[in-house]
Amino acid sequence: MKLSRYCLAAGLLSVSAPALAQSLTPTETQQVDKTVTDALAKSGVPSASVAIVRGGRIVYTNAYGKQAETGTTRDDAPYQIASVSKQFTAAAILLLQREGKLSLDDHVSKYVPGITGGDTITIRQLLSHTAGLQDYWPQDYSFKAMATPVTPQQIVDRWAKKPLDFKPGTQWQYSNTGYVVAGLIVEKVSGQKLLDFLKARIFKPLGMTVYDQDLAVGPGFPQGYGRAALGPVRPVTPAAHGWLYAAGELAMSARALATWDIARLDRAVLAPADWATQETPVKLADGTTNGYGLGVSTGTANGRRFVEHSGEAVGFLSENIVYPEQKAAVVVLINSWSSDAYQTIAQKLAGIVLGTPVADAADTAVLARVRTAFDQLRGGTLDRSQLTDDANFYFTPTTLADYRTSLAPLGAPTAFVQTGKARLRGGFVNRNYRATYPTTTLSISTYAEPGANGKLEQLLVTPTQP
Repeated sequence: MKLSRYCLAAGLLSVSAPALAQSLTPTETQQVDKTVTDALAKSGVPSASVAIVRGGRIVYTNAYGKQAETGTTRDDAPYQIASVSKQFTAAAILLLQREGKLSLDDHVSKYVPGITGGDTITIRQLLSHTAGLQDYWPQDYSFKAMATPVTPQQIVDRWAKKPLDFKPGTQWQYSNTGYVVAGLIVEKVSGQKLLDFLKARIFKPLGMTVYDQDLAVGPGFPQGYGRAALGPVRPVTPAAHGWLYAAGELAMSARALATWDIARLDRAVLAPADWATQETPVKLADGTTNGYGLGVSTGTANGRRFVEHSGEAVGFLSENIVYPEQKAAVVVLINSWSSDAYQTIAQKLAGIVLGTPVADAADTAVLARVRTAFDQLRGGTLDRSQLTDDANFYFTPTTLADYRTSLAPLGAPTAFVQTGKARLRGGFVNRNYRATYPTTTLSISTYAEPGANGKLEQLLVTPTQP
């Protein structure tokens, strides 16, 4: 599941307060429609569903494109929101703390036995990705085990009982595993299934229709799609039941997610102090922070605070950004996990509401091995000794052929650079790159084992919006 994307919220210019209280003008509505339809046309993403909050109310919702191979496109269709779900799991913990049934500073071993470091890891550290538990899904594809149903306890047994990646509280590393443990804590303390607890305490009071994403498949639901490099867009096979759970188990419409955003703006459902706790960046032992709170990323740019999270499920990507002081929010849901169109759309819609975004900075790094692998893919060959077992599982003959047939005609890129900084996740090092051509730009997402000669766990190529 995707990491949060700070760049979308971080560079917006100021606009006057009266403009933020208005509904979209006809011109702005046209800009929104053009933004989404252009992004879908250029990226090949089948569909998008968007919602815009302005002045503390929903002023626009719409759905575009093809949501599934059959059926109609509806703006109330529930897309899988994946890691955007984490803020709801964190909210459940905050509700239980408010009732005196647990504390964020309780140790995990009090509720879930057998976890490595459970006597020192706190619930707060689970929710802030500072516990040191290894992430069970750092890849941006379905690894082999995801074809088989799993229970939360099985995820815990396989990943949460490994040696810790670091001493709790000393580093930040995104970990879906920590949220699985948090979900088990909610269920043990509340005596209810996590989704049942959320429905009773949050979704029903707010009038939100929400689904278990494992069940949001088939007729009437959006279908997930993907593509290998620039190959054809194909329907993808969902993960077997159980893999997202408390780390990303929810499916809902863009309007429903915007309704939750308004609850955040209004400080409804949760106590105001609990909203503030969720949005307060958690500090490491050395006093530093990257702005992540409890299930949300936070930050300030140009004097404006934002609360944000993105999500990735099999065949789906989502972006949710809230601007508390401006009473504004942007929700973008797409049914493909092979394009950054969701980010492009969110960035441009936020620009319509708040101002013009600033380009994200790039950071150069070591890329010789990645460039070699990229060139091999263009030629239809791949040195599989440089890949992990999961990466070799991903590059099937069909996938490899799609890479070759779509990349080879482009020739060699005119530029190949790293974007952003390397980050540790799930025991791997994540680096992202951009390959530039005269008429197109490609994004390359990689994970590799640590060390200069670490094998590649992931190398995915997707088109990048201009």
